[in-house]
Amino acid sequence: MDIKPSHVTDPAVLKHLFTHHLNKLYYGKLYIKNNLAHLIEVASFKALQLALQELQEDAEKHLNRLDEVYNALNITPSDEECIPVKAIFKETFALEKKGIGMELLGDMNIMLYMQLIEHINITAFRMLRILGKALQLNDIEQLLLEGFDESIDDDRLFMMITNEYLSTQGYE
Repeated sequence: MDIKPSHVTDPAVLKHLFTHHLNKLYYGKLYIKNNLAHLIEVASFKALQLALQELQEDAEKHLNRLDEVYNALNITPSDEECIPVKAIFKETFALEKKGIGMELLGDMNIMLYMQLIEHINITAFRMLRILGKALQLNDIEQLLLEGFDESIDDDRLFMMITNEYLSTQGYE
């Protein structure tokens, strides 16, 4: 498909793209919120469990902010498939389903995939902020910025926990 210059500046196209990415982010966060309890149970490292609990609380805050964005723009959330986030979560659970009970492998997978999910969130918030600026949606910029910053903080948290976990295992 050739991208025409008019598509890049057409407010209807930009709003469609914004809504598409907003839906992906929203339903990804909803999926995370609804499925983190199991990961908290499976994690063996206490700091990891606490970080997952914090992530669960952050997901709730993200969803509340995204609800504000939907309301401000008079948009109704649409349940689009959120395949990347669901695929990552299914991969996280795969080791348990295969009966591999190694705590190190399970904990490391959780830490890896949580960081991967946060990178997806960071990119999604970045995309929404760019599209929001193009659409001159100044009234929602702060909500998107808070979500963006929180995702960066969550990513850093899981990176610190990974470093801490590996040092307690003697792998530093």
